[in-house]
Amino acid sequence: MTILTVETTPFEGQKPGTSGLRKQVPVFRQPRYAENYIQSIFDALEGFAGKTLVIGGDGRYHNDAVIQTAIRMASANGFGHVLVGQGGILSTPAASHVIRHNKAFGGLVLSASHNPGGPDGDFGLKYNASNGGPATEKITDAVFARTRTIARYKITDTPDIDLGARGETMVEGMTVTVIDAVADYADLMQSLFDFDAIRAMFKSGFRMRFDAMHAVTGPYARRILEGMLGAPEGTVVNGVPLPDFGGGHPDPNLVHAKGLYDLLMSDDAPDFGAASDGDGDRNLIIGRGQFVTPSDSLALLAANAHLAPGYAGGLSGIARSMPTSAAADRVAEKMGLAIYETPTGWKFFGNLLDAGRVTICGEESAGTGSNHVREKDGLWAVLLWLNILAVRKQSVRDIVAEHWRTYGRSYYTRHDYEEVETGAANKLVEDLHARLPNLIGQEFGGYTVAYADDFTYHDPVDGSVATNQGLRIGFADGSRIVVRLSGTGTVGATLRFYVERYEPAGGNHFEETQKALAPLIAIAATLTGIAERTGRDAPTVIT
Repeated sequence: MTILTVETTPFEGQKPGTSGLRKQVPVFRQPRYAENYIQSIFDALEGFAGKTLVIGGDGRYHNDAVIQTAIRMASANGFGHVLVGQGGILSTPAASHVIRHNKAFGGLVLSASHNPGGPDGDFGLKYNASNGGPATEKITDAVFARTRTIARYKITDTPDIDLGARGETMVEGMTVTVIDAVADYADLMQSLFDFDAIRAMFKSGFRMRFDAMHAVTGPYARRILEGMLGAPEGTVVNGVPLPDFGGGHPDPNLVHAKGLYDLLMSDDAPDFGAASDGDGDRNLIIGRGQFVTPSDSLALLAANAHLAPGYAGGLSGIARSMPTSAAADRVAEKMGLAIYETPTGWKFFGNLLDAGRVTICGEESAGTGSNHVREKDGLWAVLLWLNILAVRKQSVRDIVAEHWRTYGRSYYTRHDYEEVETGAANKLVEDLHARLPNLIGQEFGGYTVAYADDFTYHDPVDGSVATNQGLRIGFADGSRIVVRLSGTGTVGATLRFYVERYEPAGGNHFEETQKALAPLIAIAATLTGIAERTGRDAPTVIT
């Protein structure tokens, strides 16, 4: 067998976060860089000899080269079978399903999610466990420790395989099967939703626009929306995955998907608009004349999930990340369901899902999902919305308005300050953290601080404790401000401010969001000194 053991030296600063390791492409293209990280993953795992590994990614630049490397290294390390998406493509939720459906040992997911691609863009790689979800901290800590001591990696000296043709190839005794990247996922969606009702809705003249942002969901959306559901050709735009995402930024928000937003606010707007991100795990939902915030979308999906066949039996519970608004809490309370508040990161939902404690979960960063996989799932959210629209036969705007009349409205916004100098961002958070105990009882612009803390999560399933998950400042009227550093970028730091105010049922639910939250936004700016500390007079992105 042509298995090589190659001497190497460790690279510093490679600690993988919740979303795995993300670096700029030139970093990943360094000699031995990807090999070191992949070998460190394999070294941190046990009991995979002869087992199945799933490999796929979002099609971004450098995916194909790293997939070929990963296949050769999987063979050299003793895996018995690799399932890889045709063309190297697998959306993150589809990869989760393929792992679960085939009872694989785990999977390598190649993506930097919503970050830009191309030769100078970003690249990412993470390991998903046998439940289809992101690796636990125990595994990622072991991977990081190994990256700091690694001295060799194993790889076969074999040629690249043809990822474009479905079928089987042998790589030094290991079977590699190139699979249809869409088929299993499409079958799963058909089992969850009333495709007949959605098909009839399209046949009646219902119009939608799905922007795949030249990212991974294009083939999935075309197969399901235009193929299986009969949406008119052209419903899916920017549907061909490109290594640089067509020069765009595949983040489905109101800045990078402004064209979709403008269309849905125009006189000739379709009934429904949606988008997904680079690897297909996030979603943007806009009705004609009505943007739906991710926090509201989670609450609305939970309140109406019973209208879809896959959830007709009801929900076991709802989970949301701490920065997500409390809109879902009102739904859980009214429906008599448990509600869980977790740190940001889908792996925390995974424990709750595996234990059967929740059915639907979501994050304010446009990620929603259910117990069908162990990742957030952008296209799933779009299809559940379509199922709800088909059954209720109301517009998105009317459904949202009725929801607010029933549950009240959580006015909510997120302000992102991207690529902030890391030292300045860390100092801002450290200084605010030190002031938290002294803020309790103080009044700012008519808002009295009721609590101020650094969120700590006690996992009810495995008993683990996660600390330092975000700074919370809560006010007596239920409003709150959250400040946290995000780990999704590859340059500098991303500071995120979350501002929320609850308007009970019967109140004014139609005030413009930024205006409604202006006093709290000003308080956040004062408490953090964001302008003075960073030199920024406005956020990079407002959601």
